[in-house]
Amino acid sequence: MALPPQVNRNEPTALRAQILGVEHWSLLASRSLIWQEVFSRTGTFLTILSATVVALSLVVQAAGFGGNFRTIALLVLPLVLLVGLTTFTRLVEADIEDAWLVIGMNRLRHAYVELVPDLDRYLVTGHHDDEASLLQTYSFRRRVGLTHLLAGSPVVVGIIDAVISGVLTAIVCQSLGGPIPLQVTVGLITTLGSAAGLCALFVRRIGRFRRGFHPQFPRSGDRAAVGAGLG
Repeated sequence: MALPPQVNRNEPTALRAQILGVEHWSLLASRSLIWQEVFSRTGTFLTILSATVVALSLVVQAAGFGGNFRTIALLVLPLVLLVGLTTFTRLVEADIEDAWLVIGMNRLRHAYVELVPDLDRYLVTGHHDDEASLLQTYSFRRRVGLTHLLAGSPVVVGIIDAVISGVLTAIVCQSLGGPIPLQVTVGLITTLGSAAGLCALFVRRIGRFRRGFHPQFPRSGDRAAVGAGLG
């Protein structure tokens, strides 16, 4: 009578570790592609903006702030603003996608700790998928300040977009014969309104992310606070 084959008790653990490792590298590659796109889109927008400013300055040197300048500005600035708005929208979406990838990697690290329980003391990044662990993976802190948020690429691009919209509105007002005080007032109101609109878009997208975020491995006692400070 043939004996049953010997069962290797370490094989399931090794197989789980191998599968988790492959998934971890896949998420890392996805994050790398997202950040390459972020840098590429931001750099492209800033390059277009710089070229437009240089071109308008050359027009001013050649013809002054007359009708030729206004015509060229009204043709070029809307295109720059369009590129800026699409860049801002994509950067916000890229940040959300990156957050989901970080959550996925935190869950994988949690699985590593389940396989090797004393592994958590060697990890500087989070191995839970709640808010505090997400921020720990991003900045090695459980909370981040306002300066960290304001330094983000979407905020910088959004501010530039708001300023461009204000300048464009002021030029339109000048073309219609409005006085200088009116031009300044309309431009300032448009800038502030555009900034408020972009901020609202950013906050609404973050809120949608929070509503769809349900942690599976939160820290003890942190389940109710998940999503309270993301974004």
